[in-house]
Amino acid sequence: MKKIVNNIYVFLALLVVTTACDVQEFDDLNGPEVTGFEQGITRGDLQDLVGGIFYSTRDRLGTYLDDCGVLGREYWRFSSSDPRFTGDLLGGGNAVLDNNTFYITGPWGSRYRTVKNANLILGFLDNAVGTGEFSDAEISATRGFLRTFIAYELLLNLNLTDEGGIRLDVVDEDNLGPFVSKTEALQGIRSMLEQAITDLNQGSDFPFPLTGGFTGFDTPDTFVQATNAIAARVAAYQNDSSGVLTFLNNSFLNLNVGDLNTGIYHVFGADPTDFLNPMFFPITATTAGARVMQPSFLTDGETGDIRLNKVQQRSEPLTLDDLTGDYLVFLYNSNIDPIAIIRNEELILLYAEANITVNPIEAVNALNIVRNSASLGDYMGATDEASLVDEMLNQRRYSLYAEGHRWVDMRRYGRLNELPIDRPEDDVFSQFPIPLTENQ
Repeated sequence: MKKIVNNIYVFLALLVVTTACDVQEFDDLNGPEVTGFEQGITRGDLQDLVGGIFYSTRDRLGTYLDDCGVLGREYWRFSSSDPRFTGDLLGGGNAVLDNNTFYITGPWGSRYRTVKNANLILGFLDNAVGTGEFSDAEISATRGFLRTFIAYELLLNLNLTDEGGIRLDVVDEDNLGPFVSKTEALQGIRSMLEQAITDLNQGSDFPFPLTGGFTGFDTPDTFVQATNAIAARVAAYQNDSSGVLTFLNNSFLNLNVGDLNTGIYHVFGADPTDFLNPMFFPITATTAGARVMQPSFLTDGETGDIRLNKVQQRSEPLTLDDLTGDYLVFLYNSNIDPIAIIRNEELILLYAEANITVNPIEAVNALNIVRNSASLGDYMGATDEASLVDEMLNQRRYSLYAEGHRWVDMRRYGRLNELPIDRPEDDVFSQFPIPLTENQ
């Protein structure tokens, strides 16, 4: 693979600081600035500040998903105005990943902005202890919520830089902690989630409302199930099967078919101060902006698999940079449809993955739940470890299509060389470069 070029400059855009008055007023309640609460925080303040977390966690989400989707060869991102989608991300010709470019600086900065905001709110909560504004149980619940989001955002950045690592300690922006290895980062993220679980289990009702994307998970005793679910994903990345199963046992995993889409979600709105779903493009999209299916998604699929309807055919093909396709990614029906953070279908597949070496029969049972839900018959192949891993990765490919998993999955199993190459000089990159400012 080509050597990744490190030649970029990007601010770690964590926070915009402004002077605060006695009364906090925000022009945009979806993304208020976090400052000026060192002397005290009210319930109204906390509600606004948590709204800022919901805002920043969606910022550049589309870029993150495109990074994973294109490098994972799930689809091509066409943009006639920006050749980097079909050049840099696909390693076209002599192209390499640039660390002074939106596809790493955008999601990297947005994820760390959420982390910074959450850390500041945690500090404000420390100052609120004993003031009578919040009960200890409410503070504990809020800490668990915030630590869950800190861990989740850090995990997304680690997914991009992989062996390059991330900074775990960014509480003091004037004295940032060092970059840590992937192994240390995963353990640190897991520890944060474990602390969040403890906090949530000691909490009472949240002293702020959650969005509609958390319906069914909007109290500490239900939200903690989602925290356990994210922790199960982290344990899978650590190749810790027993850890996966332990976390799943305390999550919202439902093996009794149920709704595979049960989970927590980013929600979107058409209000001028809100975000639209960045992964929605109409079937009429042109080369100015379309996500074009990589052909192997259909050619490798099983006949009758209803998950193949995640792509839709155009009336005529699109061509850009020697890439031609007539099927577009069509996961969402509108620009305000929600995007999953984590959902039951992934949990069933994590359960199957963890059981491959622990209980192969149970792994097959779980895989069959997913296959049957996709209108496919039971798995009839071999049950040795290698065969079950093949089947598990294949089911993850179709169940989690374009949700940011394929590239990560193939990388953690050492199979990036199995991803399709569409043009003779293309390359599959294993990770994004660390932003240049992080090395200064």
